[in-house]
Amino acid sequence: MADNFLEKRLQDYNANASKNGRKQSFSLASLMRKSRSCRGYDASFVVRADQLRRIVAANTLAPSSRNRQALRFRLVLADEACKVLPHVRMGAALPHCKLPLPGTEPNAFIVICATDEPSESLYIDVGISVQSMLLQAAEIGLNALCIGSFDAVAVSRALGLALQPLIIIAVGKGIEKFSLVEISPDESRDYYRKDGVHHVPKLRLDDLIL
Repeated sequence: MADNFLEKRLQDYNANASKNGRKQSFSLASLMRKSRSCRGYDASFVVRADQLRRIVAANTLAPSSRNRQALRFRLVLADEACKVLPHVRMGAALPHCKLPLPGTEPNAFIVICATDEPSESLYIDVGISVQSMLLQAAEIGLNALCIGSFDAVAVSRALGLALQPLIIIAVGKGIEKFSLVEISPDESRDYYRKDGVHHVPKLRLDDLIL
């Protein structure tokens, strides 16, 4: 109840700030809470090209190993989403749920490719890029999902890409409810769904510090 109250107050404050010409601001913690992996989207909300461009723009500020900046991004809007959907799995750890549920599919994607050969430093760059874009999506009121389970060859052919995809990000207006569940080190870390809520187990801060 307290979390919902504070979140509502923050939304009201930002709405009033926007009307009065003041720039909205979010704490990093609030953005990270909003950027939970989302596997169900509002089909009536169509993501625009300028929104995807704003999300990808986070990469112009993000760190890059040796400043190689080898990542490239293919924007996929509603008219092409059907080319990607058949080749991705959005709930690999929850196969019994068969996600996304019919009618909740995303209608926009960002496909991440690279001009360099795969390497440890390249995948570090991918991780930084994905996190940066998920946070940017949350800042503009959207939800996203980093997809690692997909048919790279099929996606590349479907979109006519010269580069092979490394990671795909689904983007949209989420309709799911999330809950972060504090756990001890000996408890299961598998996320699960119960009563329509997606629960994500997280270790306590004291258990993370050596």
